[in-house]
Amino acid sequence: MNPIPTGPMLDASCPRCGGGFECGANAGHCDCFGIRLTDRLRAELAERYPGRCLCLRCLREVTAADADRQTNGTAG
Repeated sequence: MNPIPTGPMLDASCPRCGGGFECGANAGHCDCFGIRLTDRLRAELAERYPGRCLCLRCLREVTAADADRQTNGTAG
């Protein structure tokens, strides 16, 4: 049985853009904790990138695109 990591993942790579980033989720704090995802977007990302984290830039981009979709979807 592998031990649960307790420090940041230094070798994480974003499956969306391919860029590297440091994920601090296992350390108890990550920059992404401040980003609010809708349940629908969270499910969509989990399906598209199972078991993977996106970098903060990509999370911001997909969150903004989702907000635009919701705004445009309700306006028309």
